[in-house]
Amino acid sequence: AATFCNNYACPRQVRGRIEHFASRGAMDIEGFGEQRVDLFVSEGLLDDVAGVFSLDYDRIADWDGFGETSVENLRWAVDTSRERPLGRLLFGLRIPHVGTTVADLLASSFRHLDRLESATVDELEAVEGLGPIIAASVHEWLRQSHNLNLLARLRAAGVNLEAPITDPDDQAARVLDGMSIVVTGTLAGYGREEARAAIVARGGRSPGSVSAKTTALVSGEGGGSKLTRAEELGVPVLDEAAFDRLLASGELPG
Repeated sequence: AATFCNNYACPRQVRGRIEHFASRGAMDIEGFGEQRVDLFVSEGLLDDVAGVFSLDYDRIADWDGFGETSVENLRWAVDTSRERPLGRLLFGLRIPHVGTTVADLLASSFRHLDRLESATVDELEAVEGLGPIIAASVHEWLRQSHNLNLLARLRAAGVNLEAPITDPDDQAARVLDGMSIVVTGTLAGYGREEARAAIVARGGRSPGSVSAKTTALVSGEGGGSKLTRAEELGVPVLDEAAFDRLLASGELPG
């Protein structure tokens, strides 16, 4: 029979959290694959994600398979990851119900971890695309003592806690200000995350679901239930060419 460990400090859970934290969609720290994370945890070097930023590199250098170059590459990967934007950090923390879309929404709405920490449930619910379940989950996570201790250690390690600052003189960064653009289906010229990043970079939001507050739906091949929902609500539906024009001008067709 399969064995599950539900204890927060269970080594299997610790390894899973660290692997997720270092993954490409989160803090993107090269050199933290499954085997290395397993080694670091089993040897007592890591017991949570904050420990990534205080590794004992001298000890690692004494291990078989870790030459000077590999240790320096590991150090460089960890050091540069401190500058990842807030959305990446929030996703990396593995907060229940917080995927990349929600993490970016939280980052763009609150701009700094301090403001997110002090947010009420009502303030979290007010962010379009969250809803009561996600808002309650984030609020609860931010009030658990072991999570607050973890965040304090990340602060002390110099991890970036802010969303990127948008240049107010950059016209491209303002054309979608106040707009909520949902992306669905397969686009020829954009990956899903690329399309969302283009929207956010221009001041817009890109939640994961369609609502009456949605400005437009960008629908590629296989739009599915989001396309159906947009049609029901009368939300404008854009093809890829219209999306390109929207990114350039901020204007909806018609």
